[in-house]
Amino acid sequence: MAKKKSRLDFINMKKNGEKLTWVTAYDFPMASFAEAAEIDMILVGDSLGMVTLGYQGTIPVTMEDCISHCRAVRRGAPNTFVMGDMPFGSYQVSDEEAVRNAVRFLKEADMDSIKLEGGVRVKSRIKAIADAGILVCGHIGLTPQSSGTLGGFKAQGLDPDSARLVIEDALAVQEAGAFAILVEAIPPELSAFLAKKLTIPVYGIGGGQCDGQVLICGDMMGMFQAFTPKFVKVYANVGETITSAFKEYVEDVRSGKFPGDEHCYHVRKGFEEEYAAMLKEFE
Repeated sequence: MAKKKSRLDFINMKKNGEKLTWVTAYDFPMASFAEAAEIDMILVGDSLGMVTLGYQGTIPVTMEDCISHCRAVRRGAPNTFVMGDMPFGSYQVSDEEAVRNAVRFLKEADMDSIKLEGGVRVKSRIKAIADAGILVCGHIGLTPQSSGTLGGFKAQGLDPDSARLVIEDALAVQEAGAFAILVEAIPPELSAFLAKKLTIPVYGIGGGQCDGQVLICGDMMGMFQAFTPKFVKVYANVGETITSAFKEYVEDVRSGKFPGDEHCYHVRKGFEEEYAAMLKEFE
C-alpha cells in the first residue's frame, strides 16, 4: 500500500515535473477502488449533488451531505489524501463561519484539506482558514456554485479581459495561503502560464496540461449519463454494464432461471425425512 501523500509531496511533484492524479469519489466502494489504483488524491466534491443525489446542480448540497459522504470515502481510502469540498452557503457569509465549517471537515470526517470556489472575492476566507492551520485548495475559472453569475456552465479566460480576471484570481488564491489551486474550463495556454507563474501546484479539470488532473468519477466511468463535458475522457461504460446486468437479472427471475439450486441453502443431511414430516404437520 502506497504511503499517503502530503502537501510537501505535492510541492516536490510540481518541482520535479511529476503529474498528480486526482479523482472524485462519494462513497466507500469508489474510494476503495481509487486507493487500490494508487490515485494521489481524492476529492469528495459537491458534484455529489448531481452524480449521487440527483439534483440539477450543486446548490442544494448541504454540509451534512458533504460530511456524510466524506466519512464514507475516508473509510474506503484510509491511506489516500482526501479533500472535502465546501458546499454553497458554508463559507459565503463570513470568515468565522468559513473557518467553523472547514474545521468540521477535519474533526468530523477526517479530511486532509478542504476546497472552496472563488479567487479575489474569497481571499479573506482562504486566509482565515489557512491561518487556522487547515490546508485550503482554491478553485477558479468555471466555478459551478456561481455559474449563474457566469451566464451558465461556460469556459472562462477565452479572451484577454477574461483571462486577466482568472490570473488575478489565481494570484489572490496563492497570496491568501492556499496550498494548491484547481482551474476549471480555461484554455491550456492560460493553465500552462499559471502553472509556471505560481509556486503552488496548479491542477486542471478542462484546463489542459498543468501540474495534475482531476476528473469526476461518474463522468470518466460512464455512470453519470445526463451529459458529458467536453474535457472528459470516458475510460469505461459502467452505466451500460450495470443496466445490462439489471436486465439480465429481470429476465432470469421472471423465467425462473434464478435462483438456481446452487444459489439455495439446503436442509442438513440426515434431516431430510424429519424436515419433510415437520412441514407436513403444517399443511
